[in-house]
Amino acid sequence: MTRIEAARSSAPDEGRSPLARSDEERGDPTRSAVTGATALERDPGMPTSTWRLRSDAWEYLRFAVKRLALGSDDVEALAADSEIHRSLRALETIEMYWAGFGQRYVRDIGELLELGDYRAALDRIGRVVNRLRGDTVPDEPRDEHLEELERAELSADADPRPRFEVLVIDETTPSDRDTMRAEGMRLRAPADSFIYEYVIVPSADDAVAAVLTNPNILACVVRPGFSDRTRQRLSRDLRETVDLARAEVHTGSAPARSSLASVQRVLGLADTLAAIRPELDLYLMAGAHIEDLAGALTRRFRRVFRREDQLELHLSLLRRVSHLYDTPFFTALQDHARRPVGVFHALPVARGGSVVGSKWIKDLADFYGLNLLLAETSATSGGLDSLLAPTGAIKKAQDLAARAYGAKHSFFVTNGTSTANKIVHQALVGPGDVVMVDRNCHKSHHHAVMLTGARPAYLEAYPLNDYAFYGAVPLSRIKQMLLDYRAAGRLDEVRMITLTNCTFDGVVYDPERVMAECLAIKPDLVFLWDEAWFAFAAFHPVTRRRTAMAAAKRLQERLRTGAHAAAYREQQQRLFSSDGTPGDDETWLRERLIPAPEARVRVYATHSTHKTLTALRQGSMIHVYDQDWVREAEEPFHEAYMTHTSTSPNYQILSSLDIGRRQVELEGFELVQRQLDLATSLSQAIARHPLLRRTFRVLTAHDLIPAAHREVGRPMPLRDGLATMWQAWTHDEFVVDPSRITIEISRTGVDGDTFKHEHLMDRYGIQVNKTSRNTVLFMTNIGTSRSAIAYLIEVLVKLAERFEEMQAQRDPDDRVRPETPMPPLPDFSAFSPGYATDGVRPDGDMRAAFFRGQRRKNIEHVLPDELRERVARDEQPVSAGFVTPYPPGFPVLVPGQIITAEVLDFMSVLDTREIHGYNARRGYRVLKPQDETAQQAAAPEGQAPPES
Repeated sequence: MTRIEAARSSAPDEGRSPLARSDEERGDPTRSAVTGATALERDPGMPTSTWRLRSDAWEYLRFAVKRLALGSDDVEALAADSEIHRSLRALETIEMYWAGFGQRYVRDIGELLELGDYRAALDRIGRVVNRLRGDTVPDEPRDEHLEELERAELSADADPRPRFEVLVIDETTPSDRDTMRAEGMRLRAPADSFIYEYVIVPSADDAVAAVLTNPNILACVVRPGFSDRTRQRLSRDLRETVDLARAEVHTGSAPARSSLASVQRVLGLADTLAAIRPELDLYLMAGAHIEDLAGALTRRFRRVFRREDQLELHLSLLRRVSHLYDTPFFTALQDHARRPVGVFHALPVARGGSVVGSKWIKDLADFYGLNLLLAETSATSGGLDSLLAPTGAIKKAQDLAARAYGAKHSFFVTNGTSTANKIVHQALVGPGDVVMVDRNCHKSHHHAVMLTGARPAYLEAYPLNDYAFYGAVPLSRIKQMLLDYRAAGRLDEVRMITLTNCTFDGVVYDPERVMAECLAIKPDLVFLWDEAWFAFAAFHPVTRRRTAMAAAKRLQERLRTGAHAAAYREQQQRLFSSDGTPGDDETWLRERLIPAPEARVRVYATHSTHKTLTALRQGSMIHVYDQDWVREAEEPFHEAYMTHTSTSPNYQILSSLDIGRRQVELEGFELVQRQLDLATSLSQAIARHPLLRRTFRVLTAHDLIPAAHREVGRPMPLRDGLATMWQAWTHDEFVVDPSRITIEISRTGVDGDTFKHEHLMDRYGIQVNKTSRNTVLFMTNIGTSRSAIAYLIEVLVKLAERFEEMQAQRDPDDRVRPETPMPPLPDFSAFSPGYATDGVRPDGDMRAAFFRGQRRKNIEHVLPDELRERVARDEQPVSAGFVTPYPPGFPVLVPGQIITAEVLDFMSVLDTREIHGYNARRGYRVLKPQDETAQQAAAPEGQAPPES
């Protein structure tokens, strides 16, 4: 009897596969290898965490087999056997959806262990672990148990070329699968830039599960012989997610010749796969009547092949990935840097000319490297291009970016999203236009509205007074403002709505619903979505649905359907009386409004690409989905673009945007899925650790979103599984970005700013950006690693211990008490009558107030106490400029706004280091009354007005 058999004779029931566990049985992902199997068994195998579960399972398996191989005693052998059994059960399901090893490989390892051949089993396990770590395996595997195909596959692990995986959906025999893999190996050529491996699954369910869990899949080959349902035991979460994905896609009407159920079945699967992963290349491989099928299926499949056309399929797969891999501008810049060039133009630093021969600044080249200097140039020819009038490499790079983000047009911006916002505003609005804008948005929007001469009508987000920041603007408020403008006869003046999605603190709108209901009131509205912190969302199937570009596409497609037109006509009968008079506002607010089929979809999004994806600082993009682009926007947009774009753009920023686009198309899904999973593991660790739970509290959707705006009702949907997150992001008005973890720190006894600077950064080198008086925001991104999460948890534990010790040493009367509540966040008061448009609606002429405030004779500086006295005397002092405290980071006062007691109360208790537009020594800049200014203007020539 082998050691493992002896141990098993007394082993407890192993239970179900980890992939079949419930949410309540989920384990701590930070467990060590010794307790790893227990955590593994409780993990439900969520699609977002399969990458971690797979890696851990192989590591646990190797650790346990090593213990057996070293001759552990019976107790250790029993524990090792338990870990081995759980790991093998998990891997047998997981590996079905990954290439390279597969279920048979896992079963073979189990058989070796049953035979007691631990050394051979370890060799096989080690090959997988090495591949998962990115290491290579020996060129000549010596395992006598290996079959010829396995030996060839493992030898190919040493190949340095980038590799991807191809999903084949067909009900096949093991022999057929081996033949297909062998043919794929045979077709590999040394000249190929990439190599690929097949993942072969029998059913539509398995295909959906594979593309949800395996991010290495970049292409799918569909064969009509696939079955519908899986025979695998999937976890509840994965099962529900597969069902949600398949139910969401309904195959549209097809031509008469494709009315066959078999064709509709294939189209349904193709539509589902494309909806989950738009970057996937889809091919159909059929055995007969492919000429007829080609005409019916070309809307979804790139090509239709006969089964015999393996070479053509092979070449098509490689060609498609080469298109994703292509980086026109980055490649052009590399070529330029390698060419010998004489510089008789601007830029002495080009080619390192002013650096490498210098006696004093050679450390610049030492630090940055010579390639940076070789790539510095002011040239727009010789393979390069002009950002202001691109026709070559930059134009191609921008077109590829549009493809990646689902836009009609995309534009690179090299000086940040502040400039991107100004470009869009200048292109779309002008003097006198009303822009409905979230007052909590970035200050660049306020500046842009001021510069264009448009009149802002500020929308108020719901306040989160306990944490001193805002949420988002409820749709009911947006609709009410539009209805108010309609009632005032001024709806035609409303040109654009500007909103931030997601907000700095992670509150996410439903853009499709917002745009649809607003267009039902005014069908020619333009929308600007500031997605500075949301660029990553385009590359995950759940988050993508709430991006501006994806929402615009879905909305446009919906407007074209007959079902939508019928629903629109039916609703109009409820909204209007027989004589065409609109019904009362309550009816319009209660109904989920349906826009007219002829409504125009005009949507713009600005991305701080560098904030959440790979790009150098200030690398941003503008994405456009505008049905009226050519007729209404193209020329003014290019004029605005040239107004705000430097004639000397930084080529390094441009090339980073180009290669960053390559990354998100080839591995964006993997990176974003990992980002969301790691954030969830961080929040779980804080919630479960006794000390951390006493000191910190993770804010959830229940804290950040009022109950009226969420239907699903789960505090952290992703923690309950991807299916729960899918449902929340489908139905709730607002959701919270799971990659943002806001921690409430009141019980530490320090404020957010002190916690950020003195404790996190100065003591442990942890950088965060956003704090409020009693919160700190931690964000994961595509560069966050498991080690980084582990370090942060370690630091938080040390800080919690430190804070508890500090509290214990204090006098009881001095210990932390509930902090004094912050005054409510102040709503926008109103524009002064001198700048308000009509005194009824909220918009005003901010530009006139701003430029009047730039002349010294028109302003005075007033200290807060004196200003408070004026307000108490019922005076209405008017702000001469923007006043923006950081945090919360939005203008509390704008030019022309009446200063109120609520604003002064809020400002008086802020303990922030930065307040832009406010001078602590001199006070607020306040506009003098118009009549006083007029008297000064009439003073004798040469007599200066008195100093303020």
